[in-house]
Amino acid sequence: MSQDLILAQIPALRRYARALTGDTWAADDLVQDTLERACSKWRLWLVGSNLRAWLFSVMHNLFLNKLRKTHWQTSLTQVDFDAVAGQLPAPASGSDQLLDLQRCLLQLPPEQREVLLLVSLEDMSYAEVAKVTGVAIGTVMSRLSRARTRLQVLLDAPSLKAQDAAVQSTNTPRVVPLQRLK
Repeated sequence: MSQDLILAQIPALRRYARALTGDTWAADDLVQDTLERACSKWRLWLVGSNLRAWLFSVMHNLFLNKLRKTHWQTSLTQVDFDAVAGQLPAPASGSDQLLDLQRCLLQLPPEQREVLLLVSLEDMSYAEVAKVTGVAIGTVMSRLSRARTRLQVLLDAPSLKAQDAAVQSTNTPRVVPLQRLK
């Protein structure tokens, strides 16, 4: 496997990892784990096949494994995010629209968020996304449709916009509601 071929994929891997995790540090860790796994399992990549899709598959599987592990570890504790929302200041951002989009993306179920990001952000075909995620093309299309619909609902939610406007008008730190519509 040529180093140059892998290096060319790092920006796309980082972009996808940041969108998946919503956190720069976690994204960088995910990219590093992906590259380490790819280097240790390079024999599994078939020369002539789509290296980009293979790397995204490796990242997808690592991300799901981390989600499962985190879910298992936190399944014993449930937190009412609406009750503690005032204690969760949003990160400083120059663009409220980007913050709203990121907040809404992170509220999508992981399988919908992955498909939406791979199709729209990484410009992958449905077949490539199906290969990366290990599901049928019809499932990819269904998840994409549900993700787009849910994202539109989240972005248009009047209660969230009203809350954001009220918070901004009081000059207090913005609050990111972690779970609003489920």
